[in-house]
Amino acid sequence: MIEWRREVLDVLERSGWWPGRKIDTNRWRSLFERTGIPMHRAAETFLQEFGNLSVGIGGPGISRAREPFVIDPEILWESEEDRFVEWSEMIDRQLFPLGELDHGRYFLGIDEHSEIYLVETWVASFGLMPSALENLVLGVAPHVIDDGTPPV
Repeated sequence: MIEWRREVLDVLERSGWWPGRKIDTNRWRSLFERTGIPMHRAAETFLQEFGNLSVGIGGPGISRAREPFVIDPEILWESEEDRFVEWSEMIDRQLFPLGELDHGRYFLGIDEHSEIYLVETWVASFGLMPSALENLVLGVAPHVIDDGTPPV
């Protein structure tokens, strides 16, 4: 069991999470497998516990603003698959879509090692679970992996 900071635990519980939560991920698996993005074990484990959560936070954070996020891969189905496939190839990781950050301004993905990413025209890491989810909730800036600038 994960030992969450009290503040993080409160936010997650207000968003519909509870210890031992486990939801069905088969719909997301089938949607994305059809587009060439297989659901790896880390994505399945994360989504079983945190899928369908809508985290309505805002205000100042530790090193960036706290921004609301939604964990629902279906938000990205039939619109952002190419972005996840391309970034997976670029950073040599298997990115599976998780949902959106800041009302769709950014997207969230998870790799096969349980590292959570901000995905846009650039990619940044919030770190490995469970720290990654804490970083999202507490407003910790992600580490830029690739700023999207084409190589010279």
